[in-house]
Amino acid sequence: MPAPPDHIGWTLWRAAQAWRVEFTAAMVAAGHGWFGQARGNLMVHIGPNGLRQGDLADRARLTKQAVQQFVDELVADGILMREKDATDARARRVRLTPAGEAAMRDADRIKAEIESRWRTVIGAQAFDQLDAALRHLIEAPAAVLHPKPQGGKKD
Repeated sequence: MPAPPDHIGWTLWRAAQAWRVEFTAAMVAAGHGWFGQARGNLMVHIGPNGLRQGDLADRARLTKQAVQQFVDELVADGILMREKDATDARARRVRLTPAGEAAMRDADRIKAEIESRWRTVIGAQAFDQLDAALRHLIEAPAAVLHPKPQGGKKD
């Protein structure tokens, strides 16, 4: 069997996957089984004020049809609700219900527990440095992270 790739992208993916597996298992254990399904991935994009369903599709990088299906299921489960958008009569906003808000409180608690364990494993200083470095990468301008290829046609 060949050795796995050895680059930062692979390392980041594996760390994120480990976090996600631990988080999802804890959410399912806390009674939020739907969080272990694909539709649970929408929740990270829905803040306290909700958002338009089309914007949710864009943020989740899913088709509008897929988001429609997932939102329908989460509405049926009492996790989300739809309401008219106050600024656009054609649009509908997706918001958390009280049950959805409770799930997100559980998510916040579980994330803090995981963070505490990970901080213990690598040490507080290394954890804080990792957090700062990742935030710096995320906040870097797109021109730095995604430069235009060199060469090609001259303007």
